[in-house]
Amino acid sequence: MQTITIIVEEADHGQRLDRVLARRIEGFSRARLQALLAEGHVTRDGAPFGDASHKVRLHEGYIVRVPAAIEATPQAQIIPLHVVYEDADLLVLNKSADMVVHPGAGNHDGTLVNALLAHCGDSLSGIGGVKRPGIVHRLDKETSGLMVVAKNDAAHHGLAAQLADRSLKRVYQAIVWGMPQPAAGRIETQIGRHSTNRTKMAVLPSGGRDAITDYKTLKTFGLMASLVECRLQTGRTHQIRVHMAHIQNWLVGDPVYGRPSVARFLKLHKASPEVAAALGGFPRQALHAAQLEFIHPLSHNKVRLEAPLPADMQALLDTLHNI
Repeated sequence: MQTITIIVEEADHGQRLDRVLARRIEGFSRARLQALLAEGHVTRDGAPFGDASHKVRLHEGYIVRVPAAIEATPQAQIIPLHVVYEDADLLVLNKSADMVVHPGAGNHDGTLVNALLAHCGDSLSGIGGVKRPGIVHRLDKETSGLMVVAKNDAAHHGLAAQLADRSLKRVYQAIVWGMPQPAAGRIETQIGRHSTNRTKMAVLPSGGRDAITDYKTLKTFGLMASLVECRLQTGRTHQIRVHMAHIQNWLVGDPVYGRPSVARFLKLHKASPEVAAALGGFPRQALHAAQLEFIHPLSHNKVRLEAPLPADMQALLDTLHNI
């Protein structure tokens, strides 16, 4: 439990209690503090005080006791997984595009973590003292492909260190709009939260985190679209999606960073009805984690795995071949 003491200062005098607490206590929203007041977690003179609208007076003292967060415990659920490698310390799976990695708002179960708890069972010795799988790196819900998961602390620490020093190699394939110019290169920017939409990431002129993606065009389909290989040198949230949008080769089907004016672009390039339907109607970002390479943290053997394109991306490529 966190305990915070607030003494009313001259600048606070006459203001609502909830406003004063929100201004004086960092990291807590006004709504959260109103809830703490209503739940009796704020005291004055040793007694619970729950009047959020109370006009505070100089030198009044309030104690805010914030109870420890109670983490939801994911339940094991038998959900099919495509495991491509597994031993006593870790496993690598080929995640489907419709699977969320972690339980969260709107996805309380049916996630990869729920599936791994059931799949691994007693082979999990625990991460940080808790019997749970160690998610080393994430894939967005609508991104398919290879992920490595640790079963114990030693494997988790070893893989996390390789991720940090960039020796864990990840190669993706993406279908993007247009033809990248140049056909291969390095995108090196800073990425951080979007200035107005905090659920999105964006390339920032400063104040973000360094982000590096090496890309190479594997095949072009006229001026309409291209198959691109992307090698991550850093692992920022939505990095490939943000970087390809930055060079104006947006990922096909990306619901957040996708190309503006898709219909106009298809009309401009005189796409056939079949191609227009396939490109314009692709239901997710066309991104797949195709290769994964690392040193096994306990055996020290090199592990290199590949996963072919999923059926939906391959079908889109087959349609594009008809251009």
